[in-house]
Amino acid sequence: MNTHSLTPGHRRVSAVIIGAGQAGLAMSHCLCANGIDHVVLERGEVANSWRRERWDSLRLLTPNWQSRLPGFGYSGSDPDGYMSMPEVVDFVSGYARTLDAPIHTHTTVTRVSPVEGGYRVATDRGEWQCRALVLATGAFNRPVVPKVADAIPQVGSVKVRSITSHAYRNPGQLGKGGVLVVGAAATGLQIADELQRSGRQVILAAGEHVRMPRTYRDRDILYWMHATGMLDECHDQVEDLRRARRLPSAQLIGTPARETLDFNTLVSRGVQVVGRLAGVDGNRLQFSGSLANAVKLADLKQGRLLQRIDDFIEERGLAGEVGAADRPEPTRLPDPPRLDLDLRSGEIDTVLWATGYRPDYSWLDLPVLDAKGQLQHSGGVVTNAPGLYVMGLPFLRRRKSSFLFGTEDDARDISEHLVAHLGCARTGLCSALA
Repeated sequence: MNTHSLTPGHRRVSAVIIGAGQAGLAMSHCLCANGIDHVVLERGEVANSWRRERWDSLRLLTPNWQSRLPGFGYSGSDPDGYMSMPEVVDFVSGYARTLDAPIHTHTTVTRVSPVEGGYRVATDRGEWQCRALVLATGAFNRPVVPKVADAIPQVGSVKVRSITSHAYRNPGQLGKGGVLVVGAAATGLQIADELQRSGRQVILAAGEHVRMPRTYRDRDILYWMHATGMLDECHDQVEDLRRARRLPSAQLIGTPARETLDFNTLVSRGVQVVGRLAGVDGNRLQFSGSLANAVKLADLKQGRLLQRIDDFIEERGLAGEVGAADRPEPTRLPDPPRLDLDLRSGEIDTVLWATGYRPDYSWLDLPVLDAKGQLQHSGGVVTNAPGLYVMGLPFLRRRKSSFLFGTEDDARDISEHLVAHLGCARTGLCSALA
């Protein structure tokens, strides 16, 4: 790996990659293999998001044997374990050292604008001009906080602190009082569990969620999803791609004990599970009464997933090689459900928002965003912007795109398109590219 600081001026290169996380580095590997001169620009350090924007106890959701990038894979002694954040940083940084392209760290992109035949990339350390550009800045740049947060009292007799999962690092950041965690995907579930274990009373507000056991029939659930081909489902094979991309991450956790973390586990540890936060009336929080329906749907979808695995095992004659089909018990809910919380009771003093993220493209001076600020692309090829690509978004090209190991196939496919674009740009036949 060659790391540099840019000097003021203007430089030309065939391609620029913005972002030195796993997605940008995987693309760099593929461009190097195709002989495409390029640079990687990174606002912080290599693997910056893993270093600076994750909570301390987080581990990967994927087992170590699935940790791989183009030309690089896990080589440790615990293939069935789950990497901690320092281990992920070491893994990605080790990968960066194998690459030949220059990586310019501590270089913030301030504007991307079109020029004849390509793009101008302005940074706080000079400018680059390129014929192809890859946005690999990730999907988790800005936390999404619902508007209802503005109605929660912050001053006066009732003062409730708000913090996002993006800013959360460990329980020591918070007061000693109770915590309302809003959002029940993997992040919300894991943080709720950590806070409850720290001695705080936790209430978890949940809406739509994806329930999934950590292991099934003696194998990691991701082993079965890989073996059955589920994770290789392509973006053009899904009936409702927008919905597939918006689905919350599955309720999984990576622990040495390979434990399953779901509502039943949390309730057994003392967490109160309520419906989604629907509104605020003065000092009273209001929870939706639809949790039972959300739970029933999640249990149903989990059953379908496990039945697909059972069918695969039966078809392949594997029943004698794996464990029995021991299905998880249905989700248990309090009856009647809790529908409100009076903040004056002092039951909580913090609300933690685990309500998702969105990419930040504020520096893009290009007509490529829709009305909601989402990048318009087809499988990573940005619409109406020849030579512009994106990496690292959920279900970019395949269901596995959001996982570390899913980056490999996406980088290969998109780099092939990019190489073809550069070739036709030289001949003036770019209209032939779909």
